[in-house]
Amino acid sequence: MRVRPALLAAAVALVPIAGQAQVRVREAAPVLSHGALQGIRPADRGRLDSADAALGRALAGALAEGAPGDVALLVEAMRGAPGPLDPAGDWSCRVLKLGGLLPLTVYAPFRCRIAPAGEGVWHLEKLSGSQRLSGTIAAADGPALYTGVGFVEGGPATDYAGLPPDDQEPVEPGQTHAQVGFFEQVSPRSARLLLPSPILESRFDILWLTR
Repeated sequence: MRVRPALLAAAVALVPIAGQAQVRVREAAPVLSHGALQGIRPADRGRLDSADAALGRALAGALAEGAPGDVALLVEAMRGAPGPLDPAGDWSCRVLKLGGLLPLTVYAPFRCRIAPAGEGVWHLEKLSGSQRLSGTIAAADGPALYTGVGFVEGGPATDYAGLPPDDQEPVEPGQTHAQVGFFEQVSPRSARLLLPSPILESRFDILWLTR
């Protein structure tokens, strides 16, 4: 399986011109090896395969129809090329939901924490807000992979590894559902988690982390 993730520095660039955002196509990102995907549930591999297309469609709608202030935040969240991974620590994080009920929804800042969990592995948690997430960032030959679960009050019912391998129905309690995507650290103070084709609500989610 070959995955070509939709990453800013590799697939698209967002730049503000005359107060508007433009999408500029750039050189494609490195593909992920089959070995890097061995921990991904079969039900989720299609979401990674189609990440480019999902982000392209979601960006088109968000840039065309999103509120100007929200579009400006989206541009800022997607600015910058990925760099070395050193994400451990406390972060302020904002969820941006693209597509679904609205072209673009930007939430207020919440608290997130990333903790070391082994060599080249980190555990990410969103600690506040009604919608939470918990999962693992793993360095790979290419973009860092994220596998985790999203949930609300009462969850999570299980971690990513405990979910049924071929079923995308949320598990109770807490509407616990699978999340897969790519983590990019742009600088020591900025990073983003890209979540293609979420199971609930939207077409593409971005968790924008700053500190």
